[in-house]
Amino acid sequence: MNYLSRFLDLKTLLAKKSLFLLGPRSTGKSSMIRNQLNPDVSIDLLRGDAYLLLSREPWKLEPMVLNQSKSPNLIVIDEIQRIPELLNEVHRLIEDKQWIFLMTGSSAKKLRQKGVNLLAGRAWEARMCPLIMSEIPQFDLNRYLTVGGLPNVYLSEFPDEELFAYVNTYLREEIQSEALVRKIPAFSRFLELAALTSGHVVNYSSIASDSGVPISTIRLYYQILEDTLLGFFLPPWQHSVKRKPVATPKFYFFDIGVRNAVVGRRQMEPQSAEYGDAFEHFIAMELRAYLFYRRVRDPLTYWRTKSGNEVDFIVGDHTGIEVKSTQRVTHRHLGGLKALSEEGICQRLILVSHDSLNRTELGIDCLHWQEFLTRLWQGDAGF
Repeated sequence: MNYLSRFLDLKTLLAKKSLFLLGPRSTGKSSMIRNQLNPDVSIDLLRGDAYLLLSREPWKLEPMVLNQSKSPNLIVIDEIQRIPELLNEVHRLIEDKQWIFLMTGSSAKKLRQKGVNLLAGRAWEARMCPLIMSEIPQFDLNRYLTVGGLPNVYLSEFPDEELFAYVNTYLREEIQSEALVRKIPAFSRFLELAALTSGHVVNYSSIASDSGVPISTIRLYYQILEDTLLGFFLPPWQHSVKRKPVATPKFYFFDIGVRNAVVGRRQMEPQSAEYGDAFEHFIAMELRAYLFYRRVRDPLTYWRTKSGNEVDFIVGDHTGIEVKSTQRVTHRHLGGLKALSEEGICQRLILVSHDSLNRTELGIDCLHWQEFLTRLWQGDAGF
């Protein structure tokens, strides 16, 4: 399988400080490390021998490192969340030896537990996302909206098989082996409902009723998805003053293909609601990756009012972005952005669609999705 160059520049970040690199499994962390870096020491905590030794005796990290290199410049520890206690040793070695560590992880749950040493600012955090458009030569939007952006899936001749294996591996390894939930059938029902409603405002009561699981458990299950980096909440933007906003978040799966696999979806009609949801999801992933990779600290939110006005994404307080899968933008597609403009807060309003005629109407930039993403990654999107 060919390696695709990734936008995230690990070498530049590691020249300044040690780094946590967090991202779901199969997003390409290991292959990126192999292709961008030349670590002196690599320790994989998925290997039984390394895990058993260091979980019993974390202090043996230093001799293990020195056994591979007497003067290490870069030490990589994969899946650091498997032994959170090891971070005490990492902390000491950064202080005493000035060693640089790159620590990867596919779960934030154990790293968030009370008492876990997160190195007190001695390591930065970077996030790894699925492939973005500019990382894929001859990008095929329809393929991406169907199979998603995991490298080994998008590049595979058998993406359906890869996705099926991924979803089942997640249920087995991430949930059962970590003992995160006891009732796998109930969690499986929840997972399908969460996938069906991905990108929509979370309705805990409805999902609890449909899955036969208490609301408190549904909230816990969503937290598990977030902690294992398999999904994220999109909070509501609350700064509007003329119209009362809703206060409930949306939830997105981290990858469109994984979401489709959970619900058994293998194809979508271009004008269908499912296609529109997937297209909006695609833009959400690009925006989120941009904010992570460019290290932009602005929050990503959405806006919906009690009266029904909605804008899909707001970056900080300055840019509103509406996403439509239509081939031809008309004035009716601009309603949400026009309502947002009346709040007088966002300086830039953008409508992203399949319409090839790029133009400005009523102060709103109407851009074809490829033009928008090109401007975004070139730093010309206004944020």
